[in-house]
Amino acid sequence: MAVTYIAKIDKVKELTPEEIEKLKKVEEKFRFRANSYYLSLIDWDNPDDPIRKIIIPEEDELEEWGALDASSESTYTVAKGLQHKYKDTALFLVNDVCGGFCRFCFRKRLFINVGAEVIRDITPQLDYIKNHREITNVLLTGGDPLLLATSKLENIIKSLREIEHVKIIRIGTKMVAFNPYRIIDDPELLKVIEKYSTDEKKIYIMTQFNHPKEITKEAIKAVNMLLKAGAILSNQTPLLKGINDKPEILAELIRKLSFIGVTPYYVFQNRPVLGNRKFAVPIEEGYTIFTKAVMNVSGLAKRLRYAMSHKTGKIEIAALTDKYIIFKYHRAHAPENAGKVMIYKRNPEALWFDDYTELIDEYTVPYKV
Repeated sequence: MAVTYIAKIDKVKELTPEEIEKLKKVEEKFRFRANSYYLSLIDWDNPDDPIRKIIIPEEDELEEWGALDASSESTYTVAKGLQHKYKDTALFLVNDVCGGFCRFCFRKRLFINVGAEVIRDITPQLDYIKNHREITNVLLTGGDPLLLATSKLENIIKSLREIEHVKIIRIGTKMVAFNPYRIIDDPELLKVIEKYSTDEKKIYIMTQFNHPKEITKEAIKAVNMLLKAGAILSNQTPLLKGINDKPEILAELIRKLSFIGVTPYYVFQNRPVLGNRKFAVPIEEGYTIFTKAVMNVSGLAKRLRYAMSHKTGKIEIAALTDKYIIFKYHRAHAPENAGKVMIYKRNPEALWFDDYTELIDEYTVPYKV
């Protein structure tokens, strides 16, 4: 199928001239991009359609709240486009284009400062990984790696496969949801997956389905083609107000992913990124939504965690009582935080970990491998 890309809001024919005129102000600040397949999923008669909220700008994005680098990724950047936050995992920013620009994107800075962080020549970054044998996982992300030409993507994967201690290559992509024909219509891509996802060293495709409406017959076909090629698929999504913040919607998403062979991996607290206030759900409300959702899915679908990608690590929202909220470091940059449990007095208005100020108790497991 021929999928066309749209990079100007005035090219969305379903919007009225009045809507377009209002949204041009948003487009000037945060770029717009979509494609004909994804726009076809929108029910244009429903102003609250979740796909519309994911891809079509709204004036609320101009609210001055948040930062462009809310997780302080710059702190962990060791070379242009290369981050090393966790001991065994490196992250490559390989592209500054996506199949569409999610309005809640946490890396919208890449689309504002085009080229400032993205890798064009990966040689210095490969040298860093070769010299750090503790790195067993490399995540390719951006932007979307599947917007690269297949030949260019293969060159990156091939180079990483030549490093013996890199066992897992992850490809972070929303293309399975944004434009499954990127997979369906490219047999060469599937050959690359089949070639480099080996018996002992797998390629993981980290999908981003945010709402059940994205799990179309085309998306399911693309999922099955990737699985058949030997990839392992896992999904992560932020919890998003107006999109998936109802327990029944989140449960349906998790359930359907498990049915088609995509492991639910993370539900993230939406990061406090500039322009993202309208999508923010308070943490304690989010925990309740998440818990109700996972109570209504099978054990195989319960393997995901509700967490924040905080500047210090991935902090899991582990439990809630009448008075307290309990956090746990699922992944930590600093060794002294590994496995740490923290109990804070509840704050129903909190949108991020830093909004909690009354620490009641904490405990770190005294164990080191």
